[in-house]
Formats: sequence, structure tokens, C-alpha cells
Amino acid sequence: MFSKQWFFSLEKQLRDCGHDSDNQSFDEILENLQNKKTYSPDDFASHCAYVILAGGFSQKTAKRIHETIIHLLKSHGANFDILIKNFNNKNKINAICKIWENREKLCNDYYQITDLENKINYLQKLPHIGKITANHLARNLGEDVVKYDIWIQRLGCVFAKKPELFDKINNGKLCNEIKEACDEMFNHLAYNTNLPRGYIDVVLWKSLQTGLIKL
Repeated sequence: MFSKQWFFSLEKQLRDCGHDSDNQSFDEILENLQNKKTYSPDDFASHCAYVILAGGFSQKTAKRIHETIIHLLKSHGANFDILIKNFNNKNKINAICKIWENREKLCNDYYQITDLENKINYLQKLPHIGKITANHLARNLGEDVVKYDIWIQRLGCVFAKKPELFDKINNGKLCNEIKEACDEMFNHLAYNTNLPRGYIDVVLWKSLQTGLIKL
């Protein structure tokens, strides 16, 4: 595990099986990480909506719900009553409505920030966007960051050969020791593959989620 050959084998298997996507395809994610583009307010809000909806759902389900919600937002605006009929989660729909209604200001304010840490801090303050979700969102917006979710935390512990850290895994509060282990793992793979950490993250996460990597 954790060799250049191991990583590229995982990537190939995912592509061959048609699992090469998050909200975007692997190729789109990689292209945006290597040549970051500026999104429109509508696209910015759409990315926010996706990571809000993705929590607690499979990627396939999240993408289906997201497509419906974005269609309704574009055709009816931030109409809570219409949206809640299609996705019955008041907190998430409220958050998506607030972001959609203020998308121009939120998007413009985000792109005025030049420092990555401050960008992530800004995203954390958006409705229903937590620390881990903020990293997911930043990565989808083209920032070379990783999402320290439970899957990746587990893999980081394996890389560090510290099984005792498993008891400290927490999706709500990231343990510093586990973050360091994950960062060392990503730095190691980035050095050996010459790929962005954000892209390595999505390949590893998908490999864990589909069972290609068994822990």
C-alpha cells in the first residue's frame, strides 16, 4: 500500500468501473486543481448545495437530489415550500435557500480572499458548512486541499502505523495527531505521483467508499 503503483492501480480500477467522479468527473477535478477557474455566483451556490446535500447520502443519491434542487432553484428561485417537497430536510433546505438568495455577495466575497486558510475559514461560516465540509467545498472550487472525513482519517492511521489513533477518529472534531498522519500520507503520495493532494484525496476516498481499499 501507499506506493505510486498502488495509487495508479486504484485510479485505473475506478475509471474502468465508471466510479471516477465526485460531483465532477476525475478529469474535471484534476483540471480544476491544476488550472483553477473562477466560478459564477450560480455555480458557486451549486457547489455549496452539493456538499450540503452530500452529507449522509451515497454519491449517486446526492447527485440525483442535487440535480433536482438546482433545477428548482433556477426555475422557481429560493422557494422553500417547493424545495422541501422534493427534499424533506428543513435545515439543509434553509441553508441552500440562504446561499442561493445571497449567492452574488457570497461568491464575490470568497474570491476577494487570497489566502487559502482564510478562504476555508470563510466557507466554514456559510450556512450548514462545517470544517470538514468546508474542505470538501474548497476542493470542488479548485483549492488543493483534502477532506478529512472518517474514511481518510482511518487510512491516515494505517499509513502512520498507529492503530491506537483509531479511538480518536471523529468526524466532528479532527484530532491533530490524525490530521498530521493524513497530511504525511498525502505529502508522500503527492511527491511520488506528482499529483495534487486534492485529487489524491478524491481517488482514495472513492477507493475506500467502493471497497477497493479494505481496512
